[in-house]
Amino acid sequence: MMHLAETLNFSGRKVVAAWASVPFPALHGYSLPDTLCAYQQDMPWKLLSSCREQKVSCCFAQSVVLRGICKEKKQATSPLHACESTEQILQHYLHTLFPGAFSTSHVLEQPCNTLPPYPQFFSPLLTRQGFLLDKPPSYSSAAVESIPVLAALQSSPVLHTLLYSLYKDLQKLNMRRWPSFFSAGVEQDDFQEALQELRTLSQCYEMGSEADESEDEADAD
Repeated sequence: MMHLAETLNFSGRKVVAAWASVPFPALHGYSLPDTLCAYQQDMPWKLLSSCREQKVSCCFAQSVVLRGICKEKKQATSPLHACESTEQILQHYLHTLFPGAFSTSHVLEQPCNTLPPYPQFFSPLLTRQGFLLDKPPSYSSAAVESIPVLAALQSSPVLHTLLYSLYKDLQKLNMRRWPSFFSAGVEQDDFQEALQELRTLSQCYEMGSEADESEDEADAD
């Protein structure tokens, strides 16, 4: 994980955000291009890291893994349908949603198993293979045995808010109230240096107007 994060970071960045879709929202009987075409304006996964999620689709670099979805042969009705493999479909989608970002993608046919003792907290709209139904079945559905899953690590602007908020919170602390902190071997100067490094790191994830606002805040400080 650490080496992957290093691969995705450049220009002074060191942190990545985690995203996931559990299960991946694929409709029963629909192909991967059909599913992704329904998410042209919004990503089909949610932020797991403790950042404030942004609506703007933007990242610097990312690694995405999709499991349990196979390409079905259907008539080409979009550029995604014209792709020859699931890897090409996912890569084309990522380049469209995140133009200019460095993206790597991997597709595995085997889904994630959800047999006991995996908790059965799934919607009744899911089939045994984890695909979505249009409406609840008229019969009592069996336990979900497997699900398609998408996971991603991103070097993304959403990390600016997280890191800068951490810097502001630490800046407010009166370290004299915790003498044991420095008795453990940490010097006041070292703490202040680490604090400034955290602020500099947060600025590495800024975009456009955010960078201007940060400069204004720095002047105010």
